[in-house]
Amino acid sequence: MADQQRAKGETDMGYGLLKGKKGVVFGALDESSIGWQIALAAYREGASLALSNVAVALRIGTLDDLAEACGEASVIPCDATNMDELKELFTRVKEEMGEVDFIVHSIGMSQNIRKGKPYRQLNYDWYLRTLDVSAISLHKMMTAALENKAIADGASIVAMSYIAAQRNYSTYSDMGDAKALLESIVRSYGSRLATHGIRINTVSQSPTQTRAGSGIDNFDKMFEFADRTSPLGNATAAECANYVVTLLSDLTRKVTMQNLYHDGGYSSIGTTLPMLRLFHEALKDQELVDGAGFDHLEMD
Repeated sequence: MADQQRAKGETDMGYGLLKGKKGVVFGALDESSIGWQIALAAYREGASLALSNVAVALRIGTLDDLAEACGEASVIPCDATNMDELKELFTRVKEEMGEVDFIVHSIGMSQNIRKGKPYRQLNYDWYLRTLDVSAISLHKMMTAALENKAIADGASIVAMSYIAAQRNYSTYSDMGDAKALLESIVRSYGSRLATHGIRINTVSQSPTQTRAGSGIDNFDKMFEFADRTSPLGNATAAECANYVVTLLSDLTRKVTMQNLYHDGGYSSIGTTLPMLRLFHEALKDQELVDGAGFDHLEMD
């Protein structure tokens, strides 16, 4: 018991994995968001931070509270889809902090999902916006950082993804396309970043109860299914943050261009006996079977 308590205390205090390092976290909104938890974990491990989100998010979120909790971190409004604003951000970051050692991209948005548009009836202007905000912004972010010489050789970049980039989840709609593009950008840009010793990876996290997640239809069912299927259960935002810290640290200098699953084993499971039993029981209800449309498996 004493060993367990000591281990927990060491985790709370941190291990100094990012001591002396500087970084920018994009996308933190409130305590439920993964970006928020990553910022807290990075600060705990010794990092100095700048925090950024779009101006409207700064008004509706509580980023100033996070900044205070992270040692009075700088808060810089920035639309990550706007190259001019990104260049201004990295100019300011370099002036205040010098070259950064890591960048975290925790940004995602779909107006189609918010407005309940089915995948076969997407608003294409919103679709393009989903891709720009949720994926292309990463490309712009890296380009702006490099052009402004604001990122150090040997730095680490991490972006948040989801298994819907690899598999179909109907209610995830155009965000699945965005996450697939995000992962492709990481692979395409990775070899080019390597000339500076910079590594880049995506983390495919469990369904996480964030404000963004709450906008997805039947998210609670997705969450429960993954939690019951995963051998270790769903990973929390705070647990994800601890994992991301290792990718930002010097312990992972040769890990790059990877999509790394942090999902309690969900991505490697076919099914489990409890889930088969639940499915078998559900099939006994003919009305439920007919409503599910198992004869043609159409969605949307």
